[in-house]
Amino acid sequence: MDGPAGVGKSAVGHLIAKKLGYGFLNTGEMYRALTWKALERGFAPEDGPAVVALAQKLKWEFRTTADGRLKTYVDGEDVGAHIRDERVSANSSVVAAHAGVRRLMCRLQRRLGKDGGVVMEGRDITTHVFPDAEFKIYLDASVEERADRRYRQLRAAGKPADRQKIKEGILKRDLNDLQRKINPLSRAADAMAIDSTKLTLHQVANKILRAVKNASCA
Repeated sequence: MDGPAGVGKSAVGHLIAKKLGYGFLNTGEMYRALTWKALERGFAPEDGPAVVALAQKLKWEFRTTADGRLKTYVDGEDVGAHIRDERVSANSSVVAAHAGVRRLMCRLQRRLGKDGGVVMEGRDITTHVFPDAEFKIYLDASVEERADRRYRQLRAAGKPADRQKIKEGILKRDLNDLQRKINPLSRAADAMAIDSTKLTLHQVANKILRAVKNASCA
């Protein structure tokens, strides 16, 4: 499953994986984890050679949780508590644009998905990582809706939120993803496209599950 920032891929993908009895991987966690490590060590996200060298030195692990998620661990540490910081969010698309980073992540992702039974979401999963995937989805939503979702999420968590700044951040990430020279965000020609702007999480998931069932019966 591919799609732009804040469109709900992780929530939808995890729900589908649970229904199918599959594992679930949010590949964005991998890029965020590297971004966090780079910032923690004082590397500029734009410094490609330094970031790539760091990525190659880190020990990458993916441990399955009780609910089927493949959680990212770096040097033995669960990165979950660190990667939702807005500074990480603002710089992850810069880190993800480095060719060496994408090559490394692609190898890891293909290794994790080589035996199937995984729902994987990101930016180039259907177009580059698994172009022959059994089922492909491109999930989208309006910028306004994506900004509102992120705003509500932050407020619900008791964190400060500025809707306009959130929207500007999403637009910046979209531009970075779409203009990236290495495997930019795009819709695979044979992917099922869904606009989730006016749909709930469960409506999107049920729509995909029906399509998967119909495809398997065809």
